[in-house]
Amino acid sequence: MKKITRTFQGIVVSDKMDKTIVVRVDHIKADPKYKKRYQVSRNFKVHDAKNECKTGELVSFAACRPYSKDKCWRVVKNKQVSSK
Repeated sequence: MKKITRTFQGIVVSDKMDKTIVVRVDHIKADPKYKKRYQVSRNFKVHDAKNECKTGELVSFAACRPYSKDKCWRVVKNKQVSSK
């Protein structure tokens, strides 16, 4: 039986730490009463062992063992985002 891991996709906000990047994940929520849609974002600290990811790139990351107090995610793959 295959183990299900949580994966997210987001944009790198900061790459100033060693082997750690901060990734912002945005999603749309709707108000239950008025049905107005609004954007909610959350930041995750993600382990980047080779320091490959740079600010502005789109990355996929998955849950893993805890690397530190608030870092329990690792980079799966990164994609270059075209800037306009």
